[in-house]
Amino acid sequence: MFNEKTYETLRCQIAEQVATVTLNRPQVLNALNTQVFDELEAVFTALSSDAEVRVVLLTGAGEKAFAAGADINELAATDAMAGKAKALRGQEVFRLIETCGKPVIACINGFALGGGCELAMACTIRLASESARLGQPEVKLGLVPGYGGTQRLPRLVEPSAALKLLLTAEIVGASEALRIGLVDEVVPADRLMTRGHELAKAIASMAPLAVGGCLEAVRRGSELGLNEAMQIEAEIFGRLCGTSDKTEGTAAFLEKRPPKWTGR
Repeated sequence: MFNEKTYETLRCQIAEQVATVTLNRPQVLNALNTQVFDELEAVFTALSSDAEVRVVLLTGAGEKAFAAGADINELAATDAMAGKAKALRGQEVFRLIETCGKPVIACINGFALGGGCELAMACTIRLASESARLGQPEVKLGLVPGYGGTQRLPRLVEPSAALKLLLTAEIVGASEALRIGLVDEVVPADRLMTRGHELAKAIASMAPLAVGGCLEAVRRGSELGLNEAMQIEAEIFGRLCGTSDKTEGTAAFLEKRPPKWTGR
């Protein structure tokens, strides 16, 4: 079971099968530095193996920012070799979040810029407050996004819309982010975490193996052609047909009662 240890750059709390991970550097708008990456890796590794955790909410402390991007002081001192290593490290941690086997809901409160936007894009679902602002302004620093932004953004929105954001460094509000498909839902700021918990509880009430199967099918299938992806879907469907949860789910439906999931 996950140990709710104390971290220096983030907080993690677990209640009713939902973990809430909060980036906790509000004094620097939750900027991402080396320690943040290390602690994100540690917490998501632990949560991914905890069967009691069904869904993860990810947000930033304070009202101003989800994460305002990379720590510019660190970035300014980075040369070519260290820069590549930094990008690979960020990609590794964000890929861990993306593939942790649990749905991760980004609750975007304020700025999600640069690495912060890339972090949100690595999540399963993105909720934004009405005051949220998102963008990839790396070209202003003479850089490209390094934590997966050039790859995830055109997979979430139209390639031309992605390039517009990447090439102009434009920062968009929540309504525009919703229009182009960068976020999935916009809510008033005072409802952001409430809505996040509503979604998390709805997902947590479903069969955990089936939820994991959906995540796996979409993730693996998105990297393949349609025929190969269909085979992946059939493989996962067949695997789930042999589980106790499938037996319980179908029995509960026929008997008109709530199911009792065991994750087996």
